[in-house]
Amino acid sequence: MVAFCSGVTTLGLILTGGGARAAYQVGALRAVAEVVGNSHNPFPVITGVSAGAINGAALAAHADDFSGAVQRLSETWLSLTPDHVYRTDVLSVASIGSRWIRNLTSGGLVTLRQVNHLLDTTPLRALLTERIPLERVPAHIAAGRLRALGVTATSYLTGTAVTFFDAVPDVPPWARSRRLGRRESLTIDHVMASAAIPVFFPPVRLGGSFYGDGQVRLTEPLSPAIHLGADRLVAIGVRYMRTAAETEELNTEDAETRLLPVSQVAGVLLNALFLDHLDSDAERLERINHTLSISTPPPGIRGAQFRVIPVLTLRPSRELGGLAADQMEHFPRVVRYLLRGMGAGRRGGSDLVSYLAFERTYVDRLQSLGYEDTLARRAELEDFLGGSRAVASA
Repeated sequence: MVAFCSGVTTLGLILTGGGARAAYQVGALRAVAEVVGNSHNPFPVITGVSAGAINGAALAAHADDFSGAVQRLSETWLSLTPDHVYRTDVLSVASIGSRWIRNLTSGGLVTLRQVNHLLDTTPLRALLTERIPLERVPAHIAAGRLRALGVTATSYLTGTAVTFFDAVPDVPPWARSRRLGRRESLTIDHVMASAAIPVFFPPVRLGGSFYGDGQVRLTEPLSPAIHLGADRLVAIGVRYMRTAAETEELNTEDAETRLLPVSQVAGVLLNALFLDHLDSDAERLERINHTLSISTPPPGIRGAQFRVIPVLTLRPSRELGGLAADQMEHFPRVVRYLLRGMGAGRRGGSDLVSYLAFERTYVDRLQSLGYEDTLARRAELEDFLGGSRAVASA
């Protein structure tokens, strides 16, 4: 399992982003809690980005009761409506829309209050403040129930992916060309920043910079957990891996000529931001693992610097965007109006809708799929988690 070092291994949980699609992660976690079979937290290291930061923060805040934390997280997701996440009243949406129009038509000739988002997420902040007691994280770390929690956000001023973390004292900060690890006392502001979908949700000020969705620049989503000390990784993504035949069929030219709605462009861009990085990073790690498994450390290099890090990636067995195709009718009227103005609701608009469909029907579909997909790999999951426990108890 560990090629060039020995000792206790630490299991890390990686939760990626995807707006409402992150409900899939909660279903997968329900299955993990069933496999674990008790209330202990199997993941000493938890990292999250975008909506995955919300799920990760909730687990870390209740690290003394993993099964209970997952159950509460599931119930919270199932109780969601769009107005729990962003303001849906006509006055709020119209006010933001009119500011966009004024800014775009002024040509910079007059000084106006700049607008950089479409939706007001004040309700989400209130919900997270109520449901996620992040002030409990330091106590869990001190008690040994948790090694580290990290949430990643993107600095809009520098383009850097910054992982804000709280951890045991021996975890140092880190710096790479496009990534930073920064020790801080984590707050709801950090989680809100990580989950701020570009253009749709407002940036969040942290210190001297404005931050948005961490998925924008985090091209190595496994990296933060490794920096925080994880030796084995469980990553839950929200991307369905198409077969070659499905990709070919999907790209068969349609003889019908159609206009290209903004919703289709936005959906493709959001898919690129949220869906691609985990799989490419996991493939890279597996190649490194293979190289290390057949190699010998160079003379004079400490063995602990060379280690195989096993990764188990859990992902959907179906396209999550397609499961949102009928969700437009459940949106509040003013939000439906905004989305239809972007072309959503037509063929190809379901990807965009899926990121904003904080509705019980869609959430329930995703949780059920995540639960079923993960239990279908129960033997593999038990073997992976069992290997970690076996080393820990050695």
